[in-house]
Amino acid sequence: MGKKNNDCLFYTCSLIEYIGRNVKRTRKEVTEFLGKDRIKRIYNYADVFHCEPIEKVASEFIEECKITSGNFDNVKQCRYTVPDYWDIGEVYERLIEDISGDGNILEGLWAVYHSWIDNYISDYNTDFYYQPRDYIAACYEEGEIL
Repeated sequence: MGKKNNDCLFYTCSLIEYIGRNVKRTRKEVTEFLGKDRIKRIYNYADVFHCEPIEKVASEFIEECKITSGNFDNVKQCRYTVPDYWDIGEVYERLIEDISGDGNILEGLWAVYHSWIDNYISDYNTDFYYQPRDYIAACYEEGEIL
């Protein structure tokens, strides 16, 4: 299977990560606050949103969706170098591409953020998030860390 680089998906996932870090919410919770329609809008207009600073775009969505602060702080809990939100956005992007194939990317996005693997990608005290994309996709497909 050829590996794609979906810039719109990369931006969408990075924005979800950025918002999650700012409001201290799990990435699943962020997707629920945003909802499928808004995520589709972010995805479809990522090239436009990307022209603005991500801080501004995130702030607008946090306000629009009334995303309240939570207590999930995987950055503070990290004992090592914290990966930046673009790096983690790329991990999600690749996994979603790999499991969606040529299917519906947005359904794949929702499935990944609502699956067991979200907790593992968000745990920066393990090396899981920087494993090869094929390995992460295989774990997802098997439903466990291999």
